[in-house]
Amino acid sequence: MPSQPLPNQPAGGEPALNSAAPSQPAPGSLALGQPASGSPAPGRTLSAVEQRGIEPVPRSEQTGNPWQLFWVWFAANISVLGLPLGVSLVAMGLNVWQAMLAAVLGACGSFAVVGIISVAGSRGGAPSLTLSRAVFGVRGNLGPTLMALLSRLGWETVNTSTAALAFVTFCSLVFGTPGTARQTPLLAVVGVLLFVLLTMIISGLGINAINEVQKWSTWIFGALNLVILVYLLTRIDWAGVLSLEGGSVAQVIAGIGVIAAGTGIGWSTSGADMARYQSPLVRAGHLVASAAAGAGIPLIIMISMGAVIGSSSPAVLASPNPMDTIRESLPTAAAAIYLFISFVGLLLSNHLSVYSAGLNWITMGVRIKRTTAVLIEIAITTVLALVFLLAAENFYDPFIAFISVLALPLSAWTAVFLVDMIKRRSYKRDSLLDLTPASPYWYRGGVRWRAFAAWIIGTVVAFLFIEIQWSGSGGEATGVAQSVQEVLFVGPLAHTWIGEAGLGWLVAGVVAAVVFLLCGGLRDYDAVDTAPATTAEN
Repeated sequence: MPSQPLPNQPAGGEPALNSAAPSQPAPGSLALGQPASGSPAPGRTLSAVEQRGIEPVPRSEQTGNPWQLFWVWFAANISVLGLPLGVSLVAMGLNVWQAMLAAVLGACGSFAVVGIISVAGSRGGAPSLTLSRAVFGVRGNLGPTLMALLSRLGWETVNTSTAALAFVTFCSLVFGTPGTARQTPLLAVVGVLLFVLLTMIISGLGINAINEVQKWSTWIFGALNLVILVYLLTRIDWAGVLSLEGGSVAQVIAGIGVIAAGTGIGWSTSGADMARYQSPLVRAGHLVASAAAGAGIPLIIMISMGAVIGSSSPAVLASPNPMDTIRESLPTAAAAIYLFISFVGLLLSNHLSVYSAGLNWITMGVRIKRTTAVLIEIAITTVLALVFLLAAENFYDPFIAFISVLALPLSAWTAVFLVDMIKRRSYKRDSLLDLTPASPYWYRGGVRWRAFAAWIIGTVVAFLFIEIQWSGSGGEATGVAQSVQEVLFVGPLAHTWIGEAGLGWLVAGVVAAVVFLLCGGLRDYDAVDTAPATTAEN
């Protein structure tokens, strides 16, 4: 999850490919959708449980193609839950055309970053944070991995709570039951258990199941989304939409930052997780395009539609919860569909998050199977979601503030990782699992200090630009911040344009990248590190 994504946002497999060619193509020459030459075709069995943890995927099993990643990211972003992002852009002062521009640049640009990190997954055959051991050292990498794990756990908890509320509201429309979790605790529990059960099944089965579910969900739930969008389009005040004045260049830049933070930046630590089964022969540009286009297409549509609705409806624009306001404007049947696809949309991103979190548990050094790690993640998420829905009076907003702040160290990690990729073309695969001083990734005391220092400095500087605040009011978890009543921390630069535009995460990344470069970040590489992935050691 995500950056500072909205609370209700968040958040590679092995297809049946069997096309041995008479000669192997040159490194980097594999075309989009073309299977790796000579690679065996593992069974595309939906029910087959992925047994691999963080150990690098053998090259013989790296048979994926970029279309798999396209469907994975398309389905994860296809939900109507993108509508509030568009509404927020209008609330910032942008008109529809500016909001569309922000959606294109923010969504496609941020998921291009996810795609670049996917290239590392293809080269190293391992998850993002496991590959990160080569960048930060086997001990230095524990800090970024812990931040990623906490962020994943936090947003999964929010996803689960929000999905359960959608379930409760759906039941109130269809069966006439009370519409809040406190009034119907049994339904809230059922909603949580249903959501986590489906998440557990898909993320537990692993990458084959994820690939298949995401592909078919794109078509099925994409069609349902279109039904809702077509209905909403018939109720638009187009005169009001087209007459809305635009914002300044500064506001547009801030809008791009909001979209980037609420979409792709939060998924950067999962890029290689989804791409580790991709062939090293796949062109890097195709991996980047699969993520940028796969996520960008649905996000641009949903965010733009949200901007149109916000421009047309003062009630939606003024609402603290645009999702609920939009639902209330729909007839009962359409509202039921709306809630159903909201539930499924959360699910389609949540099982990706849990899958990544399971890998992060193992990268932290916990000696368990991947499926066990998924169960642990699910168990913690379930307990926290039930606390939010049924017990907590004033804990939800502080929790959202905490996990949003985690965007700063994750953005700094992303920047350092990307700079490292400038020179690193491959990874010593066996050494990624070696946690002893004999590992080439031990560096000094288990830490690559120039990378670790850049990560820390970038994060600390970014804190100067942020304000941590939340509502002091209780009530049900709605996934949307209420009126501000309590302020925990105010950075000395929080009220500058950068701070008020919510670009602290960008500061973290820029500062970390610059510090890493100034500290000699493009050193410490040997012939294996800089060799093409197809010629480096396995």
